[in-house]
Amino acid sequence: MLSWSDLRKCSLNKKVEELYKHGTFVTAIRYYHHKVNLYLLGSDYIEVFINHKKAIIDKIDLLDRSHSRMKFYSDQIKLTL
Repeated sequence: MLSWSDLRKCSLNKKVEELYKHGTFVTAIRYYHHKVNLYLLGSDYIEVFINHKKAIIDKIDLLDRSHSRMKFYSDQIKLTL
């Protein structure tokens, strides 16, 4: 299993493959024009931004705990630090 520091350098396809094989789905939220799936990979929370109208993944990124999106997650789950 790759760490986020290694995974962030990979192609989108490789990121998807690693999350599918080694990640654990936590929850999903709606955020503007995206469905955002949150995964736990090792000790890192990873967000997958899916543009559902275009049926594509726009980006995969490490969860930014200072972002306003945290409110949407905290309404549903308690994230471990």
